[in-house]
Amino acid sequence: MRPLCGQSVELTDRWYTASMLTQQIREDLKEAMKAKDQVRVDTLRGALAAFTNELVAKGKKPTEEVSDQDVVTVLKRLGKQRKEAAEVYEKGGRQELAVKELAELKIIEHYLPQTASREEIEKVARAKKEELGVMDSSGAGKLTGAVMKEFAGGADGNDVKEVVQSLF
Repeated sequence: MRPLCGQSVELTDRWYTASMLTQQIREDLKEAMKAKDQVRVDTLRGALAAFTNELVAKGKKPTEEVSDQDVVTVLKRLGKQRKEAAEVYEKGGRQELAVKELAELKIIEHYLPQTASREEIEKVARAKKEELGVMDSSGAGKLTGAVMKEFAGGADGNDVKEVVQSLF
């Protein structure tokens, strides 16, 4: 099992911290260019551009290094965009575009820390439910917020929402 957000991330055979992800993405981009893997090249270039955009949006120089937290945040955002785009393409009958988006999503997810499983989320949600004394669905939002805070970005918000709703 891979570690949760904020911890080391396993890529291939080695362990990397999030601060090394940008460097690893640059190296993987070079390898993808040599291998003429166009999907991987486009995806990794897009990620590096998104890192630069994040720096500029925060008022920093584009030449500065991206922080650990920003790398993971941007990668999560890119992954979510790919997932949503694939769903839209499938609904619109554009399967070939959905396949491309899912391929890019898989590449992006390779660099993301492992998110918590539904079982882990349910365990924490039950404990928080008892701790907060939430008895009915009117406290679901409060419980969802507490569970998300507990995982500190290491759990998918949709999974947390579904688990919390299933407890009532």
